[in-house]
This record gives sequence, C-alpha cells and structure tokens, in this order.
Amino acid sequence: MKPDLVLFDNDGVLVDSEPIANRALAGLLTELGVPTTYEDSLRDYLGGTMARVHAMVAQRAGITLPADFDHVYHERVFAGFRAELQAVVGVAAVLDRLDATGVPYCLASSGTHERIRIALTRTALIGRFPDPVVFSSQDVAQGKPAPDLFLHAAATMGVDPARCAVVEDSPLGVAAARAAGMTVYGYCAMTPPERLADADALFKDMADLPDLLDL
Repeated sequence: MKPDLVLFDNDGVLVDSEPIANRALAGLLTELGVPTTYEDSLRDYLGGTMARVHAMVAQRAGITLPADFDHVYHERVFAGFRAELQAVVGVAAVLDRLDATGVPYCLASSGTHERIRIALTRTALIGRFPDPVVFSSQDVAQGKPAPDLFLHAAATMGVDPARCAVVEDSPLGVAAARAAGMTVYGYCAMTPPERLADADALFKDMADLPDLLDL
C-alpha cells in the first residue's frame, strides 16, 4: 500500500551520524565515571533523547550528570558532523522517487532542532526538509518510544496515522511507530535485524525502500 506520508528518522536513516554521535557519547560518559563502550552506547541509547541518557545513567549508576553535559556532548557531536558527516548512501534517490510519485515526506527525530539542521546542512539535504516538515522530540512531551512525536508529525501534516509509513533504524523508533499505529520499515544496515524484529519489514539497502513503499 502506497502511504500518504513517509516519516523519516534522521540519525542513521537520512544521515550516517550514529558512529559519530555514539563515539562522542561513550567517550564523555566514560570520562565522567560511567564506563561506556561504543557498543554499549548503541545498545542503550540509539534512537533516544538526551533525557533518556540522563535517566538511564541515574538509574544504573546512581550518578547525576553535570548541568553542562548536553552542551559538551553536542559540541563534540557537531564538530564531528562538520568534519565527516555524510548522507546515508542512496537516500537522495529515495527522496527523488517520493518527489516524482507525489508522496509527501517529513523528518521526525529524537535529536534537537539544532542537531537536525546542522546534519542536514552538512549533508546537503537541507533543501529537502524545510522547517514545516521537520519535527523534533523538543516539540512533544515524550520522545521515542512514546508515539507522541510521530502522532504530532502526522497531525501537523494532516494525515491519518494508519496511512503513514515510518523509516527507522532503532528499536525505540520502531516501538514508537507501532504505538502510533503506523507501518514501520526497519533499516538494518547498521542495527542488527533482530533488534528491529517488531518492524513490518526490514531492509539493508536504501535502494530497496521504494518497492517496500509501493512507489
């Protein structure tokens, strides 16, 4: 079924940012006395908000992260973005196909608006996603895995959630999409397929996505 709206996660789906972001997060947490490997960061925090990081560290390690934690983290991530961030291979062609078939799309990310804009600018995707079609966890009360962000995006775009398709690469995002009553496609180029098993379908190559969307 061709969707009436496609909602793209940003990190790991549109832009290849997860290695940069999770190296930065693991390094900073380790410096602050919470030993964290890159693999730990991917497992525990992929697709989540900064509030989730604070809550999980407090619960597991009994540590309150410093007030400037988010600022320092984002400084490191943005420096990495500006130096090396690339768009996910094949995603521009997917957007071209959506444009050609007249299917609207938007971005719905756990990242901040600043992070989204820096990433899109660096990867030359900024022109594809004007402000009215960019949605951040900053816009809602609860981030993924709650459905709030996806429901907010669909409502703003005027589309029934049941007619929406979500493209996600994290278990939290898949859970959020399912809770929103949307069809979800799990991009498992980097995430182990078993972690995205609740998606309606899985794919490893962006070239396969148009067929899954019935474009």
